[in-house]
Amino acid sequence: MLARLVLLFTVLPLIELVILIEIGTHIGAFSTVLVVIATAIIGASLAKIQGINTIKRIQKSLAEGRIPAEELLDGFLIFIAGLLLIAPGFLTDISGFLFLIPVSRNRIKLWVKRKMQQWINRGGGPVNFKIGF
Repeated sequence: MLARLVLLFTVLPLIELVILIEIGTHIGAFSTVLVVIATAIIGASLAKIQGINTIKRIQKSLAEGRIPAEELLDGFLIFIAGLLLIAPGFLTDISGFLFLIPVSRNRIKLWVKRKMQQWINRGGGPVNFKIGF
């Protein structure tokens, strides 16, 4: 688990930096910075809109006496999307937008549900999330 966190916080930023530099050589540094800023603004706006809609769906479910499990999972994934979109870089932006697109978010939700079910079946021990759909 610690090794994955080290990879996440060291290797991913280095990969993002290499991609930013490579794109910057093709479209220019200023244009690259503008694209990163634009995707952050657009992504944050989309995440906010979807987050508000999800809160409304949660309230509706609660008013109907239903547990809003799907809506809460959507809200969590939209929150993750927002975090990914404000982080500078193209890989994080692509990932963030995938979390915002309902079709891909539904696939991510299925993966999360499977992992949660496996965790429950093991008795709730340490979490071991392996990427793969």
